[in-house]
Amino acid sequence: MAILSYIPGGPSMEKDAQKAVDFTKSCNDWNAGVRDQFPQKYGFFAGVSNLAFPDVALEEIRYAFNILHADGIALGTRYERNETSYYLGHESFVPIWDELNYREAVIFVHPVPGRDRTVVNKYLPPPMYDFPHETGRAAMDLISGPANMLQEHANRCKIILSHAGGDLPYLIDRAAGEMSLGPQGVRLNKTREEILNAARQFYYDTALSSSLMHIRALDALLGPEYQDHILFGTDFPPGGAEAITSFTDQLSRNMKVEALRVNALKLFPRLQGRRTE
Repeated sequence: MAILSYIPGGPSMEKDAQKAVDFTKSCNDWNAGVRDQFPQKYGFFAGVSNLAFPDVALEEIRYAFNILHADGIALGTRYERNETSYYLGHESFVPIWDELNYREAVIFVHPVPGRDRTVVNKYLPPPMYDFPHETGRAAMDLISGPANMLQEHANRCKIILSHAGGDLPYLIDRAAGEMSLGPQGVRLNKTREEILNAARQFYYDTALSSSLMHIRALDALLGPEYQDHILFGTDFPPGGAEAITSFTDQLSRNMKVEALRVNALKLFPRLQGRRTE
């Protein structure tokens, strides 16, 4: 059983808003068609063209759930409008998160390129090194932004961070320490433990991120209580077959893989009994 999606956020880079909407709808309709043709093998996450146009985004979300019966929504880490970037915790997205929260939606967050498109060298394209930072940024914005999005507007959503949460598991303790004990200008009205607990509300997939280093970082953050927040992911096909196979092999050595199936079924109970091959 697999969950289909396209890499979210891409349509928001399209300058022609209608083209972005049309492309998003065609992808969602196609994925729904594959799911309908092979219901024992596939589910799908629907995309949204651009959260920075909230009225359109809300229409797309309602169409995805009410008509296509999507298993969840795929979001990029940030969206653009008039050359300005907005990460997922921005206050203008409150109506969107309220709608998703009402539906207790599963949300899959995948990074998109940051505003700085500088390529360090040809061996370090953005997906390899920069994308994990974008995921961490979006997650921290949901936790710490002025809208208090994660706690007040998305507390019933199940938010999956791709690639083991990017750099969030490695930097959250540093950020939590500064936000609770650092200079007054960067302090939140939250304790370090409250900030860490907020990060534990996310789910983390293992796409290209299942080495022992990744798993230990997740274990340090999640502890034994939140092990059911780790989910299997592959990043197929963009990650490349050889790399995906290598990370998947490492996963089987570093975790009890059957537990990941149990974790997934908690999020998607309708998939119980579906084929696993």
